[in-house]
Amino acid sequence: MTLIAGRYRLLDALAEGAAGIVWRARDEALGRDVAVKEVHAPPGTPPGAEPALYARVEREARAAEAISDPGVAEVYDVAVERGRPWIVMELVRGLTLAETLEADGPLPDREAARVALGVLAALRAARAAGVPYRELGPDRVLLANDGRVVVTGVATGASAPGDGPDAPPPGPEEDAGSLAALLGEMVADPRSGPLAPVVAGLADRDADVRSGAVRQLERVAGTGTGERARGEAVAEGRAPGRGPGRPEDREHEGPGGVRGARTEGRAVAEGRRGPRRGAVVAAGVVGLLVILAVLVWQAVRDGDPGAGPGGGGASSTAPAVPGAAGTGAEVGGPAATPRS
Repeated sequence: MTLIAGRYRLLDALAEGAAGIVWRARDEALGRDVAVKEVHAPPGTPPGAEPALYARVEREARAAEAISDPGVAEVYDVAVERGRPWIVMELVRGLTLAETLEADGPLPDREAARVALGVLAALRAARAAGVPYRELGPDRVLLANDGRVVVTGVATGASAPGDGPDAPPPGPEEDAGSLAALLGEMVADPRSGPLAPVVAGLADRDADVRSGAVRQLERVAGTGTGERARGEAVAEGRAPGRGPGRPEDREHEGPGGVRGARTEGRAVAEGRRGPRRGAVVAAGVVGLLVILAVLVWQAVRDGDPGAGPGGGGASSTAPAVPGAAGTGAEVGGPAATPRS
């Protein structure tokens, strides 16, 4: 039970490697569990180079405190004890990618693409903070219980074999190459399967080819810009691929065009009638009234004994005599018996 920096109590070891030990610890000041990385100089470090190595790790760990990306374990604090840096980080619960592959075998293509994109985002966030990542592998990728893909070991002394304390940091090409190797370990057939072109493209030295491989990775994962645009279009009630400010909309803003159709749709949704629909309804009502007026006039005319030329006859409300000429039997009287 060792207390680091007067507040982080080491509880048990979670993992141990060439670059040090990761402990589960208790932050007694904030009352929460954290992960604490005890940094060791990896084997093969030249004699006398350890102080420079520890200084670099401390510097990078403090820079990593500025990283705000769900794919990178958050660095809370950096303490120096016994001449070595101790890095206090977010405790992420889950299984490593290595453990997952060992237990369940290769990942489905879509899941492998999702994991690869999460790792890529973490590598980019680390590079933007001035902390390029070293030595990527399945044991350094954590599939968290909350669904995140988290890269561990950022700024914790993880160096490629043979790297000295002053070794130049890996560049974007090396990041992409490491990701290609990692993706190849995740899938069943990295040479001829659906993700084989992505693995080859990420390992290419040409930046345009690598960019194309990332876009293909997004398509396989279903998270590319095309998928996002389609999702936004459906959410906003637009036809996929067409926005309100695009030229194809402006070209059809006349009567009956796209803009008119949208306006009429909004009017119906709000309980209003657009001008064209109102004119049609009004014309229909007028026509119906005219027909009713003609029918009423015809009924009154046929049922009035005094109607007709030589007018002046008084109207009568007495029942019409059945069979009499001009009575209502022809219009509203009993129906005629069908002939056999």
